[in-house]
Amino acid sequence: MGRGYTAEECVEKYLTSLSAAAGSCVTGLLIGQSSAQKDFVVLAVKTPHRESEGSPGGRRVSSPLDDIDEEWVAEHARQVSRMLPGGVSVLGLFLITPPDLSKEAQNTLKKLIFAVDKYICKSRLWDLSEDDVTDRVTLHICSKTRKAVCKTFDVKDPKCSAKPADWRYQSGISFSWPVLNCSVRVDLQIPVTDSSSEKCIKDGLRRWAKQIEAGLCLINGRQTSDDSELLSGSVRSLYSIIDPGAGQRCSAVVQACSRSVSVRGTVHCRAYIHSNKPRTRHAAQAIKRDVVDTVSNRVEMLLEDLLLNEGGNDSEQQDLPRRVFAPLSGSGLTVCDYMFPDETPADVAERFKELLDWDSAEGDIDTSMEAPGTVYSNAYIHLQKNILLLKELH
Repeated sequence: MGRGYTAEECVEKYLTSLSAAAGSCVTGLLIGQSSAQKDFVVLAVKTPHRESEGSPGGRRVSSPLDDIDEEWVAEHARQVSRMLPGGVSVLGLFLITPPDLSKEAQNTLKKLIFAVDKYICKSRLWDLSEDDVTDRVTLHICSKTRKAVCKTFDVKDPKCSAKPADWRYQSGISFSWPVLNCSVRVDLQIPVTDSSSEKCIKDGLRRWAKQIEAGLCLINGRQTSDDSELLSGSVRSLYSIIDPGAGQRCSAVVQACSRSVSVRGTVHCRAYIHSNKPRTRHAAQAIKRDVVDTVSNRVEMLLEDLLLNEGGNDSEQQDLPRRVFAPLSGSGLTVCDYMFPDETPADVAERFKELLDWDSAEGDIDTSMEAPGTVYSNAYIHLQKNILLLKELH
C-alpha cells in the first residue's frame, strides 16, 4: 500500500480549471505538509511563464515534454518555498499532458522532482531528521479525460522506481491546524574574507542554525515531553526558543578578516502543524525551521548587493526586508512574502499573483507583524570592513 494524499477541495477546483493548449503541457507545484501516515496538500500552483525565455522560434522539439524548462520549474519552487510558513513545504509536482504523452509523463516527472528537491536543498540550512518523509508526490493528469495518476519517488534514492499512491479530496483539512508563533532576537557577527565571502556568510548562518536546532522550545512558557500530544486547542500557543548553551563558560580567539557581516534585529516566525495526532517535537521542529528559513531568506535576498558594493564607506547598514502575511484562500493557513523598504503591499500582491497564481487584495496583506515602530522594525544587516573579530568558542 502506497502513501496517502489528502488534498483540499480548492486544489481540485484549481486543477480542474487548468487546461493544456494543443501540443503543450502544464506543470506546477503541490504544497502542503507531511506526516508519518499520510500527507496533506493545501495548495496547487502552476509554473508561471518565463518572460525572458521568448518564443521557441525555430527550435524543434520532438515532444511537448522536451519543451519543459527544468531549471525554471526548480527556480519557481525555490521562490515559492520562501513564501511558505514553517511546517508547509513543496511536496511534489503535477503535470497535465495530452493523452498520447501519458506513458512518457512519468519519466519527465521523475526528472523534475529530483531537480526541484536538489535546488531547494542547496539553500537549506537545517538537516533532515528521522521523522522527515523523503517521498515526493507526482500527479499526472490527462488533459482530455482528466484522469489523475498519483505516484511517489524517494528523492534520497536516485535509482528508485515510481510507487503508486492514493489521492483523494476533502474539504477543510487545514482549518483546524494549530498555528505556532514566536519572536526571535537575532544578533550574529560573521567574519568574512575576500576570497570566499558567500561561503563565509553561509557557514556563519549554518553555525547559528545549529544553535537554533539545539535550542529548547517552550510551549506557553513550559517545557513538555517530545512525545506528548499537541492539542488542537492550543491554536494560540506562543513558542520561545532558548539557547541551551547560554551561561556556559567559553573561550575566545582573535580572527583576522577583511570584513564582518552583522545580522541584528527581531523577526516574527510562524508555523503550522497538522491535526493528525501531532507531537510536540513536530511542532518544535516546524517553528525552529521557520526561524532559520526566515533569517536565511532575508540575508540571501541582500547578499548579492552587499558583496558587490565594494566602494564607499568602510561600513554600511541596510534594513532587512519585513515579513508580511496574507490568508490563503480555501484553507486555514497564511502565506508570506518579504517587503523591502521601498515596496508597498501592491508589490507583494503582484508577486503573489505571479508566483502563486492567486489574486490577493492589498487590504488582506498583514504588514503589522513587523511594522515600523514595533520591536520588529529594527532588523538590519551591517557590513564592517578591515577588523579583528573576537570569536567565542564554546
